[in-house]
Parts: sequence; structure tokens; C-alpha cells
Amino acid sequence: MRPRQKIIEMFSTFIELEEDKFSKWLIDIKLHRNIQNYLESSPFVPNSENFWALHWHKCWREESNSLVRIHLSAYLQESNYWAAKKTIAKFTNSQYSLADYFQMANAEIETILKQFNPEKCSSLKAYATMAVPSRLKDILRQRKEADICTNWALLRKVSKKQLLEAFAQAGLSPILIAQYRLAWTCFKELYVQNQPGGTKSLPEPEPQLWEAIVNLYNRERQNQLTQSTPESTREKIEQWLTQTAVYVRGYLYPPVSSLNLVIPEDDYTKTFDLPDPSSESLIAQMIAQEDAQNQQNQQSQIEAVLLKTLQTFEAKTQEILQLYYQQGLTQPQIVERLQMSQPTVSRRLIKCRESMLKALIQWSQDTLNISVTSNLVNDMSSDLEEWLKVKYGESR
Repeated sequence: MRPRQKIIEMFSTFIELEEDKFSKWLIDIKLHRNIQNYLESSPFVPNSENFWALHWHKCWREESNSLVRIHLSAYLQESNYWAAKKTIAKFTNSQYSLADYFQMANAEIETILKQFNPEKCSSLKAYATMAVPSRLKDILRQRKEADICTNWALLRKVSKKQLLEAFAQAGLSPILIAQYRLAWTCFKELYVQNQPGGTKSLPEPEPQLWEAIVNLYNRERQNQLTQSTPESTREKIEQWLTQTAVYVRGYLYPPVSSLNLVIPEDDYTKTFDLPDPSSESLIAQMIAQEDAQNQQNQQSQIEAVLLKTLQTFEAKTQEILQLYYQQGLTQPQIVERLQMSQPTVSRRLIKCRESMLKALIQWSQDTLNISVTSNLVNDMSSDLEEWLKVKYGESR
């Protein structure tokens, strides 16, 4: 495939799934023409996917052009697909399918583009490969929290900005927004978090509290509502607050079905004969072609960071690591071999891992501009353990 044709396809094609499996590629003709015109008018521009990814990202930051954003969405399709595959493999008991995770990943494009800093990471795809799986884990955590959070707990913790954005997304009229907002303000002012069950399981207000909320609303409506409205009742305000919780959930944790990037197959799109991204041949092709040099450089940098940290450990600690990872001895066996106490051996092993993990996190923040989450730390910790096993295994 010619280099320029490959660039055109990367920035104008989208994955379509069917029955939770890869179905086909769709090419957006408008995107295809747009990038083709760019390439034809710039004959001396490099035929590099990374060059064009950074170019479109710069255009997006400077102009917020929707067409540019769709180019980048197309470019990150494979990264999102692999993130979805990785997530479904880790969360086998989840209620979501591969298509659900893929849709969630596509919905995170805007966040990924905002967080990507080309001054700290030279590859948008490399950044997305690291960041999207972490974002999906955070989404799952948030959705789980939302599922167990009562309406009253949700209304207590939501901010005014989020509330108004939720109302705007729901398409409410200005007068209805004003009434809902005032009801929420009265509720939040009077419903004090003094229940012992924690903030996620706050119960429905008691009858006397409902009465106080209603009285406060009816007093404040005369000053805070621009249009004259009749006095409200407990039933009406409870209905408003319950509906408000529905709007807030829909805004903060939208249903998966609403996240899908719909690309109709009409005069603006056509099917495109590309390999199935789930095939082994494409995996090999991706490893060989997509940012191979950049990935190799990053792996070399990580290796150097970890080896440098290893060298800072004293000789006795180095010996403990060799016995544990290279010879496969258990901690009690190491205690017997080195005539050291069990707590000392355990403490040194833990301290070594913590020091190396801290160095790895610092490198990720400085080089890849990645926000560290608990999920990402867990992944790095697992990867570090594998690296130690492989590293010392080479010396056997």
C-alpha cells in the first residue's frame, strides 16, 4: 500500500462492529477528500502518520474544528478498539460488551485530545494506548458508584455547574430549570449529611424535613423566580428532585447506547476493504508499522529508568532480589540463606518495588503526560513484577 494512501485511510475510516465482533471498515468520503486535498497541496510534507496526527491535533487546539476532531477520531479507532478488547478481557464479569466498551472509548476522544501534550509525548497514538484503558476503568468505577448511590446522596454531592449542564442537556425550559434549581437549592441547604451510613446511602428526607424544604421553597420562589408561580407541595417538589436525579445521572453517566459514534452508510460513506483489526496478522503489522521506532525508544527509556533505580540499592538488597526473582527462593528460604529476620527480608522487597514503581510513575508523568490513577498504578505494579521476573530470569 502506498504511504500516502495509507495516511488517507488512517484518518478517514471507522470501525463498525456487528454482534460484538468486527464487521467492516467504513470510509467517510468527506474526510477522505479533505485529507487527500491536503496531501496533494503539500507534496513535500512527510508521509508520516505521527506528523499528521500532531498536525491535526494542533489544528484542533487552535480552531476547535469539528472536521479535524473527526479526523482524529478516525485515527484513534484502532487504539480504542484495542482498549475495548483489553478492558473486556480484564473485566469478564462486567455487564458491558465489546461494543459497549468501544463506544465508551470513542466518547472519550475529547478528553484524550485535551489531556494530550505533544511537548511531553511525541505520539498521540502512544498516549491514547496508555490513557484510554485507564479512562475506561475510571468510567466503570464511576458507574458502579452511581448504581449504589441513592438519589438523595447524588443530589447532595452534585455541583451547581453540573446540575445546570444536566438541565441544559435534558432540554428543559428556562422556567422549569429555575423551579428545579430552586427546589434542589432548598433541599441541599436543609438536608444535612449527618446520617451514619456514609454519603452513598443517604436516605429519603423525613416528613418534617420535607415540610421545611417545601416552606423554604415557597418563601424563596417570590424572590428567586422571575415568573410568578403558584405555591408548591411536597409531592411536586419530591417529583422535581427525583427527576433532577434522573437528569444528573444521565448527564454524568450516560447510557452506553447514547455514546456511539453513528456513521450512516449513505452517499457520504462506503465500505472499505481493510483487515479485521482482531486478526493476528494485523497485530503483527501494527507492531511492525505503527510508531515502531517511538515505541522502541520508550521501552528503552523505561528499561534505563528501572535499571538505574536497581543500581541504587545496596549490595544485600541486590542479593535478596537475585535470590527471590532469579533463583526463585521463597522468603523463608532467603531468611535461612542470609541469616536475616523475616520482617527485614519482606521490608526490603517491598521497598524495592515501591522505589521502582515510583520511578516508573514519575517517568510516565514527565514523558507521556499521563494522569496517574489507582487503576494505572495497579497496572504498572503488575507490569513491574513481570519485568523483574523476566530481567532476573535472563541471568539464569
